[in-house]
Amino acid sequence: MPGPRRRSPPACPQVSRILRKAAAERSAEEGRLLAESADLVTELQGRSRRREGLKRRQEEVCDDPEELRGKVRELASAVRNAKYLVVYTGAGISTAASIPDYRGPNGVWTLLQKGRSVSAADLSEAEPTLTHMSITRLHEQKLVQHVVSQNCDGLHLRSGLPRTAISELHGNMYIEVCTSCIPNREYVRVFDVTERTALHRHQTGRTCHKCGTQLRDTIVHFGERGTLGQPLNWEAATEAASRADTILCLGSSLKVLKKYPRLWCMTKPPSRRPKLYIVNLQWTPKDDWAALKLHGKCDDVMRLLMAELGLEIPAYSRWQDPIFSLATPLRAGEEGSHSRKSLCRSREEAPPGDRGAPLSSAPILGGWFGRGCTKRTKKKKVT
Repeated sequence: MPGPRRRSPPACPQVSRILRKAAAERSAEEGRLLAESADLVTELQGRSRRREGLKRRQEEVCDDPEELRGKVRELASAVRNAKYLVVYTGAGISTAASIPDYRGPNGVWTLLQKGRSVSAADLSEAEPTLTHMSITRLHEQKLVQHVVSQNCDGLHLRSGLPRTAISELHGNMYIEVCTSCIPNREYVRVFDVTERTALHRHQTGRTCHKCGTQLRDTIVHFGERGTLGQPLNWEAATEAASRADTILCLGSSLKVLKKYPRLWCMTKPPSRRPKLYIVNLQWTPKDDWAALKLHGKCDDVMRLLMAELGLEIPAYSRWQDPIFSLATPLRAGEEGSHSRKSLCRSREEAPPGDRGAPLSSAPILGGWFGRGCTKRTKKKKVT
C-alpha cells in the first residue's frame, strides 16, 4: 500500500506573508510552517536585510549644523596642508543649477526605476554654482591642482577653470570634434551639441570646417569606453591621481568612479594612497576608505570651507564666461542644424523667440541626458 502522502513545502509567497506578521500575531499552524521551511525562511530574511540595506544607502543624511562646521574645520586643515589636492566631482555639484543628479531621491536613475518619466530642463539657463566657482578660486590660489569630473554639463569650463586643469571623463555637451583631423579638431559651441546623438550614435549632423568629415559629440554614455583625448583628458587625470596626497570628492555617488582603479592608486600600499575626503548626502562605496565623510549639500559645505580658508567666492558673470571666447561660430547654412536654445551673454542678445522662454517639461528624447539613460527602462510586453 502506498504510504501517507507527504505535505508539499509551503510556497514562497505564503511564507513571506507569515514573516511580515509580528511573531505574537502568528498562529500555531503558521509557526509550524515556518519551522518546516527553515531554509526558505533564512533565504527570505536575508533578502529582506539586503533590501533594507539598499534602502538605507539611498537615504539622504544631513550632519547636524554644529557637527558639519567641525568637520569643515578639519577639511580646511587638510586643504591647507595638502601638497597635491585633486577634486573629483559628480552630478551633486550641479543640482543647485537645476540639473538633476542620477541616484538622488529625484535623480534620473531613481525616477526611471520607479517607472516615472524624466523631463528635460533648459540647460541654457544653467550656470556654474557656488561649488563650481569655489573650486575655480581654490585652483587660482594653488590649493587645488586638478579637477576630475563625471559631469557633461560644461559648468567647470564655464566657471573659468583652465582646460588643462580639467578632465571631463564623460565628455562636454558644448564640444564636438573631428576625429579625422590629427590632432583632433575641437569645436566649442554655445548650445548643446548632443541633440541628435545617443548611445553608440555620436554624429551631430555638422561637418569639420577643414576636412568636411562628420563631427561627433564627446559624450561617454554608460556602457561606452571613452577614447577621445580631449575633453576627457584621461592622461592628466591619471597623472594627477598618481601625484595626489589628498582627494576631495564632491557630489558623487562614486559608483562609477570606483570602477577606474587608476584614479585610486590601488597599486600603492594603503599607507601611501591619498587621503580621501567625501562630501555627499548618501552612502558611497568609498566611505570606509575616507579619512572624513561630510553629510551635507555641496554648496553648503563649500560656503563654510571658503569662509574657514578666508577666501572670497567669485560671483559668476555671463559677460566673463569663457565659453563665448572659446566658441566657434556656425558657418552659413548651419543655423538650422540644431534647435537647442543657445547661451547668451544677456537677455538682450537672445533671439526674439528665445526671450523669456519657459523651461521645457517635455520628455527627454536624445542627447547626453537622453537615450544613454533610457536603456534602464523596461519595455512592457505587448499582449
